[in-house]
Amino acid sequence: MSNPPSPAASFGRPTRRRFLKTCAAAVGAGAAAGCGQTESARAPAPSEAAPGLAAINLDRHFPRYKQFSPAVPVWCVTPETPRTIHRFFDTSPISPSGRYLAVTQLPFDDRLPEPGDAAKVVLVDLATGEHRTLAETRGWDTQLGAQVQWGATDHDLYFNDVDTATWKPFGVRMDPIARTHRRLDGTVYMLAPDGRSAVSADLVRIRTVQEGYGIVVPKEHVPVNQGAPDDDGVYVTDTETGRCRLVAGLNGIVAAVLGRGAESAGTYYAFHTKFNPQSDRIMLVLRLFPEGSTKARSQLVTMKADGSDIRLAIPAPEWADKGGHHPNWCPDGRHVMMNLKLHGRQEGLWLVRARYDGANLQTMTEAVPGSGHPSLHPDGRHVVTDCYLGEPMAFDDGTVPLRLIDINRGTETQVVRIASKPAWKGPSPDISRSHRRMAIVLE
Repeated sequence: MSNPPSPAASFGRPTRRRFLKTCAAAVGAGAAAGCGQTESARAPAPSEAAPGLAAINLDRHFPRYKQFSPAVPVWCVTPETPRTIHRFFDTSPISPSGRYLAVTQLPFDDRLPEPGDAAKVVLVDLATGEHRTLAETRGWDTQLGAQVQWGATDHDLYFNDVDTATWKPFGVRMDPIARTHRRLDGTVYMLAPDGRSAVSADLVRIRTVQEGYGIVVPKEHVPVNQGAPDDDGVYVTDTETGRCRLVAGLNGIVAAVLGRGAESAGTYYAFHTKFNPQSDRIMLVLRLFPEGSTKARSQLVTMKADGSDIRLAIPAPEWADKGGHHPNWCPDGRHVMMNLKLHGRQEGLWLVRARYDGANLQTMTEAVPGSGHPSLHPDGRHVVTDCYLGEPMAFDDGTVPLRLIDINRGTETQVVRIASKPAWKGPSPDISRSHRRMAIVLE
């Protein structure tokens, strides 16, 4: 196995025993949760002063994970806090300074949640080893937890909750150091990297599209779309004022990318919403349930942050008809990438990219197949991803690799090999802001 190049990443999704790993490839830093046979130290409550990533000695408080000889050092950072998961592969659970890690602690892992079940928002101080519960929340689900994520500073942490009297979900902005918080009018799916806005689809309706990504409420409180309604779509919340507005309704989105009359093809829902690194453009996974069908057809749409300039980046004939998954923004904020069977459904997955308006759709490399949840490093050369148990690079014993791909050379390095479980579909990765740390959540 070759030494990994400098970039690394940060990943999340549950399986049976939870690992939360943080790895820095070039200087070799990393961390994991629930590793077994570990010892953990406790320390004083976190202080406002952050020592910075390079100054943190993880060996002081966290045991190493050494199974399958990782290519980088890996530490178990939640050995006494089970069932902890971070969010999706496009945001990092590590705070902007590098000192703190924020996760959702699920209340159980042997059944699906019911409305009103409470999870916890947990802060891990990587400098002291302390684990602290910041809040309880009923606004979570099994894939992405409570959407816990950082804003622009260590004083800005966001997550979702729900008012169980009305079953109306809302976002929360918290200062975990000063221990203050306030309620937002809208929900949080992804924070803009500049911290000024949060984008979200309707997290109650999302469960109609795919379970695990939204908020669990009683069925009678879940709106059902018909066609492409103009009162549902992409919502943006101002994190300073807390005000939320619908910047693009589904009726307008469908008309812009598919033409007038396309709303009669079936029922549309908004799914994943993601800001680009420049915070000026949003991607939306638009799903159509054709009339009489329960199988959704996915396509990728992008728009400016104010909901204007709506473009079709990956059309349904390329995605839904051929097969693919997990789009993400490229670091330049003008291109998108994903796994796609570009040459047809019978072919394997390839890493592909296209401009935000669908131009120049092409493979990034055909020397190495795609898989899992890919993220591209700002150098434009290195991709980090995982794989599902059903993908060909998974091992027969139920473990999966975290892959560091050099698209210029057409090579890959196995960074870490970790156990997974079919019921939870394995890990998923995401690059931290410093592009030097990788967090992995497994169960």
